[in-house]
Amino acid sequence: MKEWDQKYRADGLVIIGNHYPEFDFEKDIDNVRDAVSALGIEYAVAQDNEGLTWRAYNNHYWPALYLIDKKGHIRYVHIGEGSYAETEEAIQTLLAEEY
Repeated sequence: MKEWDQKYRADGLVIIGNHYPEFDFEKDIDNVRDAVSALGIEYAVAQDNEGLTWRAYNNHYWPALYLIDKKGHIRYVHIGEGSYAETEEAIQTLLAEEY
């Protein structure tokens, strides 16, 4: 995610991480801020303590990646690790589309 953020941010890619805590210490926003900083994450990370976003996407898996087009439609979903080349191709395709 960090590499795609660096590579495509100037082209319009916006990454928003959604942090749905598994453990109680992960619910503390200061712990999340520390982890984001320590990991060098520069894109936004939303704190989803109640799982509202997680459930809104009917998500049951981690990690889950959703690519949303310029009109707000989900156009690509990948569950789990891997398929990085396929995902990057989808990013490039969506960024190239006219709005």
